[in-house]
Amino acid sequence: MEKNKNYYAIIMAGGIGTRFWPYSRSSKPKQFIDILGTGKSLLQHTYDRFEKHFEKENIYIVANQAYTSLIKQQILGISDECILEEPSAKNTAVCIAYATSKIQKINTHAVCVVAPSDHLILDEEKFYSNVIQSLQYAQKHEALITLGIRPSRPDTGYGYIQYHEEKDSADNVFKVKTFTEKPSLELAQTFIESGDFLWNAGIFIWSCSAIKNAFKEYMPEMAALFKEASKTFFTAEETNNIQKIYDQCRSISIDYGIMEKASNVYVIPADFGWSDLGTWTSLYENSKKDEHLNVIHGKRIMTYEVSNSIIASTNQTNGNRLIVVKGVENLIIVDTPDVLMICDKAKEQEVRQMVTDIHIKFDEKYT
Repeated sequence: MEKNKNYYAIIMAGGIGTRFWPYSRSSKPKQFIDILGTGKSLLQHTYDRFEKHFEKENIYIVANQAYTSLIKQQILGISDECILEEPSAKNTAVCIAYATSKIQKINTHAVCVVAPSDHLILDEEKFYSNVIQSLQYAQKHEALITLGIRPSRPDTGYGYIQYHEEKDSADNVFKVKTFTEKPSLELAQTFIESGDFLWNAGIFIWSCSAIKNAFKEYMPEMAALFKEASKTFFTAEETNNIQKIYDQCRSISIDYGIMEKASNVYVIPADFGWSDLGTWTSLYENSKKDEHLNVIHGKRIMTYEVSNSIIASTNQTNGNRLIVVKGVENLIIVDTPDVLMICDKAKEQEVRQMVTDIHIKFDEKYT
């Protein structure tokens, strides 16, 4: 099937993946790691997923400039024009504003899917079907669309979407009633019990004109900055202007900045075997388990009376390193060349704070 030249993919690859520490580090975040043991990083899987259906020159990767060499190593042949370098980490709103502004400069009819670089998608055909349906809807309507996943647990790391039950015409597109980004555990439990909430998968679809108008209305300062900067896109002045914009912009997600406020947000309930692979528990849930419901990643790991646990080791510094675990359950045990982490699975939400504490005490040595 011929690829639509108005369809663009924006892959966000700037996150550090703190909740996946100590595998994921600031020098090499989880999107650049072969977490699944497939021989490809999560970024490579994401890029391959879009390359099947989008023109190669219409696939953009947005990431911190420190990761440009990693991107070029993993995505062979990608052009410099398709890598948008961020001078600093300022969350997803400014990242999306930059990418969509630049794409609209190229093509005023552009419609985009924006996706993180580090998600697991098991049924790629279903995923693509939902994306195409969303792109087609976004071409005809001033709509900000997100894909919603039926939640399996009260996770505080996701946004939650409540939607009106009436479909919009014949499409499987629903108007969003409420959009709550990363609620407290108590509120997340309430959402799960109600049964009428979806997880926000962090995958967005809209026309460049629709998101541009949303920025104008809800984040006018950022919209004005990029309107002025767009005059220098594709010139030698672009890098300096982007640096100035990032210095001025606050760090805020697109969810807080626009999606929670906008009145034209829609959701498509989706079921394509999704996980954000943001935590060790999410890797555990999506990995093959032994007879005691353990997930073992790595070599020379022996277990006795261990259950419902994940044990992972890189074994990089010493190929003969042996790990022996006995008499425990519900643990996350991660062994890397310079860090050993042992954590109760029920306490995994605290890993982010642990990393913050470690960074304060040891600077960047272990983070």
